[in-house]
Amino acid sequence: QVQLVESGGGLVQPGGSLRLSCAASGFTFSSYWMYWLRQAPGKGLEWVSSINNSGGTTFTANSVKGRFTTSRDNANNTAYLQMNSLKPEDTALYYCASGSGYYRGSYYQRGQGTQVTVSS
Repeated sequence: QVQLVESGGGLVQPGGSLRLSCAASGFTFSSYWMYWLRQAPGKGLEWVSSINNSGGTTFTANSVKGRFTTSRDNANNTAYLQMNSLKPEDTALYYCASGSGYYRGSYYQRGQGTQVTVSS
């Protein structure tokens, strides 16, 4: 059974940091690109970052560039999103998803999400 499980979300003050994890199972993790997506209250799904199957290439949305970094550990079937200098506008439900190639609005599988709230 293909499964993606996000963790690491929570409440953080502006300027703080969080590290999200995405544990994958049921498929060959190292064969797939991984994406991080988010959905803020009342808004649509927004792409945040992508990482290729080997972890050697990453792409990051302009809205988080310089603050968020994505990585992966294929030996442990886990992807990560390191989020620094968090802002209130980063508040959202964060999802990881699997796919192939550059993110074009579709994915194969998505997790249930982990809530990130940035507030003082």
